Amino acid sequence: MKISVQKFNFGFHELKAPGHVVSGLSLLLIKTKWLQCYSKNVPEQKRNDVFLGFSSYYRQHLKDFAIHARSLYRICDQKTVFEMKQERIQAYEKIRYALTNAPLLLMPHWKLPFKLYIHACGGALGAALHQAQIVNDKPSEGPICFISRQIKPT
Repeated sequence: MKISVQKFNFGFHELKAPGHVVSGLSLLLIKTKWLQCYSKNVPEQKRNDVFLGFSSYYRQHLKDFAIHARSLYRICDQKTVFEMKQERIQAYEKIRYALTNAPLLLMPHWKLPFKLYIHACGGALGAALHQAQIVNDKPSEGPICFISRQIKPT
């Protein structure tokens, strides 16, 4: 096994990983990534797939992602006519806003209790895992991660 010294980071408070800034306390989106997202207009057909792929990569930062993305996923089907109706434009704007205002995700402390918030509506399920921690010398409750899934008909 060979180790490359150039690829290792020792003694840093935070590291940049693909699309994220990781510290011992938290996980944050890299600002330049979501600024690129915010500068985009309402997507055309192929760009919609790219936008959904990009935002789905960051879905652990986005509360109720599946609920908001549901109408955008419907027009990804080859059999569906691509039409950006008002509902889909609003869904796009909500996801884009959520990406640009994504919360700082805390790293879990396994010895502290967790809180699980569950939400179901409009054909989708969502949950947020939170934990009370000391952040900047103040006790506060923050998200560890978000998860959401669409409910498919059987």
